[in-house]
Amino acid sequence: MRRLWLLFAQTVTVGLACWFIVITFKPEWVRQRPANLPLTEAPVTLPPGGVMPGSLSPAARAASPAVVSIATRQSIRQRGNDPWHRFFFGDDDEGPRTGLGSGVIVSAEGYVLTNNHVVEGADEIEVTLSDRRRTLAKVIGTDPETDLAILRIRLDRLPVIVWGKEETAQVGDRVLAIGNPFGVGQTVTSGIISALGRNQLGINTFENFIQTDAAINPGNSGGALVDVNGHLLGINTAIYSRSGGNMGIGFAIPVSTARQVLDGIIKDGQVVRGWIGVEPMDITPELAETFKLNQQEGVILTGVLQGGPAAKAGLQPGDVVLRVADQEVDNVSALLTAIASQAPGRSTRIEVLRQKSRLSLEVVPTQRPKPRGVAR
Repeated sequence: MRRLWLLFAQTVTVGLACWFIVITFKPEWVRQRPANLPLTEAPVTLPPGGVMPGSLSPAARAASPAVVSIATRQSIRQRGNDPWHRFFFGDDDEGPRTGLGSGVIVSAEGYVLTNNHVVEGADEIEVTLSDRRRTLAKVIGTDPETDLAILRIRLDRLPVIVWGKEETAQVGDRVLAIGNPFGVGQTVTSGIISALGRNQLGINTFENFIQTDAAINPGNSGGALVDVNGHLLGINTAIYSRSGGNMGIGFAIPVSTARQVLDGIIKDGQVVRGWIGVEPMDITPELAETFKLNQQEGVILTGVLQGGPAAKAGLQPGDVVLRVADQEVDNVSALLTAIASQAPGRSTRIEVLRQKSRLSLEVVPTQRPKPRGVAR
């Protein structure tokens, strides 16, 4: 019996040793092979048109062809051989300056909307379409106070974007930003409308921005902000950033402003706005105390141009403007926009508060003078 037990133990030991050697050096000999059973994959069901539910690709396909890339070139003017200039500013005439931006084709006649800061001072502007066609563009007109510019290109079979309805846009609506960020090529980013009617940002004279969290970066300026149908809602113009890149706060000029500028420049060569010659300021606790005001609403006039339309109508420093025509004004931006929308030469009623008395004055605006420059 003992001999049999020893033989059994030796056999098991040798078997285990062989098994260990095999699984160490030839594991494929003992790997279990799957049975050759037929596999059935879950079918991918696409709705009509081949688009997955919730996809924004139809909007991107509809709008992208009308968004162009813009490259600018500005020659450096020779400033002479003044040694003092070279000492303080160096040799700044060694080569041209270049810039990148985006634009939107809004007319089959070749009109392109973009930002004024994209093309300002450029000696040469080249537009590249999504189908890789390239052509030089001509500046038809600019409006620095809204930071918009109108270019024109001469090509056939131009894709044209569809105008959207800004008045139907709501906070939370999904949007796409299309442009050429950092010059990498046409790029589509998505987000939502974060806010409407943003103003008092100090970017433009007339501000009524659409705020979005869709990624907007340098090079996106002048590109399109579109809705889920691919219709144009705004022209991307600025970002809030501490790093120079996207931080989720971008601003677009709404289509209502863009169309006003486009129509004015094409029709008259400029945007015609009303002007009355006042210096307005938002009411602050300090101003309220200085002028002995009992309210915080409205816009106070700290200055009235002598001989200007406002002075002729009887407006005075210290007046608080409450309404222009039928529009309530509660900040400087709203006041400027309301006055600018009035036709020059046509009487406009302005309601003011003067020493606790409400007055209604008739003012005849004149055409707003051209700005010398707009700080950005």
